[in-house]
Amino acid sequence: MAIAYGIIFALSLIMPPLYFAFIRKKQNEPWLLGLFLCVCVVTFGYFLVSISKTVELALWANKITYLGQVFVPMCMFMIISKLCGYTYKKWVLGVLIGLAVIMYAIVFTTGWLDWYYTNVTLEFENGSAYLVKEYGILHPTNLIYIVAYFVAMLVVCITSLVKKKDASQKLAGFMLAIVLGNVGMWIVGKITTWNFELLAATFYMSVLAYFFVYLLLQDYIRKVDVPASTMEKTRVIVLDSIPKAERLERVLKLLPADKTLTARQMEMLDGLLDGKSQKEIAADLHISESTVKWHFGILYTTLNVSGKDEILALFK
Repeated sequence: MAIAYGIIFALSLIMPPLYFAFIRKKQNEPWLLGLFLCVCVVTFGYFLVSISKTVELALWANKITYLGQVFVPMCMFMIISKLCGYTYKKWVLGVLIGLAVIMYAIVFTTGWLDWYYTNVTLEFENGSAYLVKEYGILHPTNLIYIVAYFVAMLVVCITSLVKKKDASQKLAGFMLAIVLGNVGMWIVGKITTWNFELLAATFYMSVLAYFFVYLLLQDYIRKVDVPASTMEKTRVIVLDSIPKAERLERVLKLLPADKTLTARQMEMLDGLLDGKSQKEIAADLHISESTVKWHFGILYTTLNVSGKDEILALFK
């Protein structure tokens, strides 16, 4: 088990540098970075428990695990909310942070008070240590805390799918799949008698999933994320591109009131109205043709059209 925890911890350490190398260059996503760092803390704690020689050291390692674990669901919830087009007032964030701090404070009393654990012993299996715990009266608060976040994440995803919030349904569906996967692995971990903590692997797989989502959707930014300069640039394109001004205005009228186009999507539309093929647009922008096709797919979804022909039909 110690080797498995060590491998997961080492893999987790790779994620923050990957964030700065691939995500941070184009957009600042503090909740994503926060999730990566929290999972590093969680996996480090699990690894420390597995190599502990005394129950006292294992308890401190367990507290390190919980330091990250209480904030992981909050980070996931904020990431999913943003990707599904939801924003919250600052006081909501304050309440969530406050709840996480209270939850951790309860766990931190372990070893001095019997609120969370009434008794803890250290056992060994194949050279790896694990804690055998007897739960106290406040231990159910952790269950309530995690379940509440799972329910909140499911509600956000399902509501986004039903109301068609400012995010593609495929994206909301993918977020829903990630949450259901977490729920499933968490339940398996609760009902099995394995001494290995599945949450370590589950959190890391979730981190990978969110990383690839952001990697693919860097250019797909909701209206609340689009700087004023981008909006001004869009207006300049319409006013200054005299030969295409009227056509651009017609296309932009297809946009729902709560949506806008990113700079990259405007480049796709600009090339389309110039009569260029996807191969030519890819060459102009120095990106792959498959990437151009992907951006056009997002563009058509945003404009609520079936494809290029429906856009060009506006000018017949």
